[in-house]
Amino acid sequence: MNRFTKTLTAAAVIAAGLASTAPLTFAQESAPAQSLQELLGRVQQGRTTDNRANENRISEFQQQKANQQRLLNEAKAAVVREENLSEQLEASFQENEIRLAELEAVLEERLGAFGELFGVVRQVAGDTRGQLRQSLISSQYPGREDAIDQLAQSTELPQMEQLITLWSTLTQEAIAQGQVVRYQAPVVTVDGNEEVDTVVRIGPFTALSDGKFVDYLPETQRLTELARQPGAMFVNAGEDTYNAQSGVVTAAVDPSRGALLGLLVQTPSLQERIDQGGLVGYVIITLLVLGVALALVRIVSLSLTGAKVSAQKKSSSANTNNPLGRIMQTYEQNRGMDVENLQLKLDDAILKELPSLERGLSTIKVLAAISPMLGLLGTVTGMIETFQAITLFGTGDPKMMAGGISQALITTVLGLVAAIPLILLHSIASGRSKAVIEVLEEQSAGIIASHAERS
Repeated sequence: MNRFTKTLTAAAVIAAGLASTAPLTFAQESAPAQSLQELLGRVQQGRTTDNRANENRISEFQQQKANQQRLLNEAKAAVVREENLSEQLEASFQENEIRLAELEAVLEERLGAFGELFGVVRQVAGDTRGQLRQSLISSQYPGREDAIDQLAQSTELPQMEQLITLWSTLTQEAIAQGQVVRYQAPVVTVDGNEEVDTVVRIGPFTALSDGKFVDYLPETQRLTELARQPGAMFVNAGEDTYNAQSGVVTAAVDPSRGALLGLLVQTPSLQERIDQGGLVGYVIITLLVLGVALALVRIVSLSLTGAKVSAQKKSSSANTNNPLGRIMQTYEQNRGMDVENLQLKLDDAILKELPSLERGLSTIKVLAAISPMLGLLGTVTGMIETFQAITLFGTGDPKMMAGGISQALITTVLGLVAAIPLILLHSIASGRSKAVIEVLEEQSAGIIASHAERS
């Protein structure tokens, strides 16, 4: 009995283990086993079902394995085919390279002198491109350098159309350089606005818009009105050229194609020159004005006095509106004196006339002497300013030193400009004064001599 019980227990344990490995089989059995025999039957049936399912899975796995092996074999075959194709293409590439080199050699051989000719064409196209970009004529024919630029940068043989374009452009440029033409073109005004206006072009040298000189900027490919126009002489000539419809007119032409015109408009005006002299320059100009005014007043006064003295010489009656008349009046008042006392009286009368005759002459002389000294002072201060600029900024930028150098040179010029006319005017005024004084001394000596003869 115990042995039988142990056997049943072992069978139950085995059945429980099988139930855990095959839950689906037992799940279908809803009713519990009524006996060990039934339980054993169910266990055997479950094992049979599981074995069948495992065999199915093994069969499916083997089929999938065979399929994977087939795909692997196909992939290996494809790799082999691609490798063979790559080797064939590489061999073909090498053969093509060799063939290409052979064909290029044949091309070079057959081209012969034409290869050098095409190189010259590209060089000419490159030079023409730069010339067109800088040319004033391009304002009349914009965009024509694009085709030339393609020809200059092309690495292939030029086409006949490109060669014809190059030839026609060069011919157009040559013809336009000898023409004075009128056309419509955009012009950038001084205030920055762009307006389409009538432009008169004189060859490749000068262009005018609304009677004013304009400059061609290659960077923007536009005509730009000059911020400052040159002198009136050039502006008048430009207006005559702009307004002329036919015939021969006087024109202002810049042969440097804008360089001389740019320097001309940058030339400082007279007021700007004076301003460059600074405070010293203003002082020199003030002294010049005062000296010239004083000298002119003295010259006019002495000229009138000389005329009155000349008139007095022709008259025997003394007129007190001139120095000689006043001396004659002194003689008339002292006619009874002896010669020595009369000479003293007349010398005293002449001495009284000298201050009015020599008034202002020393001032003019001092101003003439001071002016170049002030110019030298301005030179020294300008050079000091220049050396200060060199100390701070070095000599790399000449514009930093231009202010001091301009002041030095302008003050020197102003000093000489003031001194030279003042010296001349002082010489004239001094000569007029000496002439009158000599007449007075001469007439005084004559009066004394006549008085001595009568006494």
